Amino acid sequence: MKPVGILMWEHRLIERVIGLFPGQIAGIGQTNRVDVAFIQTAVDFIRTYADRTHHGKEENILFRMLENKDMLPEHREIMVELINEHVHARNLVKKLVDATDRYLDGQDTVKEIAGHLESLARFYPDHIRKEDKDFFHQAMDYFSKEELDEMMREFQEFDRRMIHEKYKTLAEKMTGEPIDWAPPGMVG
Repeated sequence: MKPVGILMWEHRLIERVIGLFPGQIAGIGQTNRVDVAFIQTAVDFIRTYADRTHHGKEENILFRMLENKDMLPEHREIMVELINEHVHARNLVKKLVDATDRYLDGQDTVKEIAGHLESLARFYPDHIRKEDKDFFHQAMDYFSKEELDEMMREFQEFDRRMIHEKYKTLAEKMTGEPIDWAPPGMVG
């Protein structure tokens, strides 16, 4: 399998979760209430899986390895667009979290929350389509077999570290203090 296969497989999981958003939006419209547990779970999924894990592989590995390649201008332009879209997605999620926090504080942000869910539901399919159809396969052509093998190793190591990173951060939030810890064989 090439690295593109991993990235596209991750897209299918992201699509499944984002595909739940229209139902939530409809429910909000019918009840004028927000399922806060759903929002919090969706935010955790987007931040941890879609952004930190998936976009992390793209930005920290694929895009980094492409940076020194003699790419066609249109491919480099798409890569810059994708990076900017990742920042846009992070901003949308932050707005959703802020609106949900205000909802929990008693403010009427129901329509705002529905709007942010709608923005995310529109954003991800277009973003994924651009990566799948206009960039990933084309980007693989810039690499030798050895480079693709190295990228796969980096992807695997990146994924291996994610669970520890997530829960170390959670432990630090819970204790209110930094924790100098890493599992054996991993540097903090």
